[in-house]
Amino acid sequence: MCGIYGMISLRGAPLRHPEQLDRMRSRLMHRGPDASGTFELAHAALGVTRLRIVDLDPRADQPFSDGGRCVSLVLNGEIYNARELRSRFAEYPFRSRSDAEVVLPLYLAQGSDGLSQLQGMFALAIWDERQRRLVVARDRAGEKPLFYAVMGDEVLFASEQQALLCHPGISRDLNSAALRDYLTFGYVREPRTMFRAIHKVPAGTAMVFGTAAGEVGAIEQIHSASPVQGPAWDNGSGDPVPALLALLEESVRKQLVADVPIGMLLSGGLDSSLLAAIAHHHHPGLSTFTVRFTDASYDEGLRARAVAGWLGTPHAEILADEQELVRAFDQVTTHLAEPLADPAVMPTFLVAERARETVGVVLSGEGADELFGGYPTYQGHRLAAIASRWPAAVQRSLRGLAARFPASAQATSFSFLLHRWVSHLDQPWLERHVSWFGTGLHDRGLQLGNAGLKDGLEPLSDISNPTSAIDRVMRWDYETYLRDSLLPKLDRATMLVSLEARTPYLDRDLVAFAFSLPLRFRLRRLTGKWILRRAARQRLPATVTRRRKHGLSVPISGLINGPLASEADRLLDRQLIGRQGLFNPAAAGQLLSEHRRGNYHVARGVWALMIFQRWMECWS
Repeated sequence: MCGIYGMISLRGAPLRHPEQLDRMRSRLMHRGPDASGTFELAHAALGVTRLRIVDLDPRADQPFSDGGRCVSLVLNGEIYNARELRSRFAEYPFRSRSDAEVVLPLYLAQGSDGLSQLQGMFALAIWDERQRRLVVARDRAGEKPLFYAVMGDEVLFASEQQALLCHPGISRDLNSAALRDYLTFGYVREPRTMFRAIHKVPAGTAMVFGTAAGEVGAIEQIHSASPVQGPAWDNGSGDPVPALLALLEESVRKQLVADVPIGMLLSGGLDSSLLAAIAHHHHPGLSTFTVRFTDASYDEGLRARAVAGWLGTPHAEILADEQELVRAFDQVTTHLAEPLADPAVMPTFLVAERARETVGVVLSGEGADELFGGYPTYQGHRLAAIASRWPAAVQRSLRGLAARFPASAQATSFSFLLHRWVSHLDQPWLERHVSWFGTGLHDRGLQLGNAGLKDGLEPLSDISNPTSAIDRVMRWDYETYLRDSLLPKLDRATMLVSLEARTPYLDRDLVAFAFSLPLRFRLRRLTGKWILRRAARQRLPATVTRRRKHGLSVPISGLINGPLASEADRLLDRQLIGRQGLFNPAAAGQLLSEHRRGNYHVARGVWALMIFQRWMECWS
């Protein structure tokens, strides 16, 4: 795991600001504190800060170059099929056991086409002096980040945006479409960032820079995003559970390769418990880590403790009380150059901080909900399809019933779920889904110009053409919410403390298999993740496999009205917002006032706005 960065002059002219390379490196040291290195020419420079995970010898430090220093590579992440690739290039003079080094002979033999053979989580950059071209690429799921900016004939890239922002040529003008994304979803969809000058390399894509005009020469897909390519379940092959278990076992086995201690982020729910059981079987030294909350409605600590006890793993619990959450709020908002509206980044940071004391790698359960139908919203869509056929009078009665339930600050309270569900029954599937899952800010008249929700959905409304609305919703979550919110949350929170996180559910073959399954194997009646529960019965006690989804929720309502109350008042001050000229001050003030009066249904929106305002202070 590393932080990578670089500057390239496509015309071969000397770099205009090579002195900024040291500043770029310093902004990424948290991603790789163990070693750093550069490959430098007058017109091209690649740099890396390394976290040593596989092959701890300094010979495995990057960058890697071929014998003539004509092709050089920097890579952040892990290549899980490195052993297989290494055996195919047995004649290549490898200098290390590093999994990253195998990319170099693969590229030398097949060019950027060969990158489609990589299995793993990665972001990489290759400078090819022979052809004067830069190749940047990311893994299929988008686990590892990579940002770039084009300034005339120069291209800059880095693992995190703060490394680009130190360059004097980077404009900090805001991207209005990205702001609309953020206010609607709570995240910015790729390839946009909040800065107009900075872009994300799309997941599953290799981008080639290097035309004579000094512009992007081509964009090459290293996979087909929709449909996902890979092994599919054969409808005629009977029970798919054995195939699912075999794929999951293989994914976990590959991701347990490391030369440092390994742990597991354990919630006590189905996804992480199943991973922990499989990982512990292959790696008995596995440690488990859980975050706890003082509010029982948010806490899964007792469930996680029971699973750890059943497995027999060394187990640590981290208490995310108000004081610790406020500390995490300060750390996250001042160290990350992108607004992350998901408050779960704070407990993830806290549990990662504790895990880093004893392990260098953790496994995490991201991806299972999107692949196997774990979110309650999927069942909500099924019920909405039924309720939409009810008479208007019945629907009005439902809305009146929901209004009589008092708002609650508890985690995913019944009143919150009922209010969200009945408020958007008559919307098309995607608008309804975003209304349920999003910030709730899109219909508050907050953004000046007040672009509608449909304006923000158009680019992805044809994301795929599965057979049902629920299939489309699950694909939307996989290609947007997971990729642009959950995975950045996990990556940034863990890498802030130099901890590598791996996600076995996002293995290429496992993803392809999951998307090939008929919907009945993922959702059955009111049961989500049906096939995963069936598989888990062979590895876990029934008390775990029958559990309802809980999710990592955070008591933000209490924080907004409690220890962060003065900060909320300051950030949402009408005069401050008026001077910025981005939002309607009255609408922002009304939002906070509603929350203070006990309308906790607006807590997500208040929180998203607070995070954005802190981001503006630090980075705009």
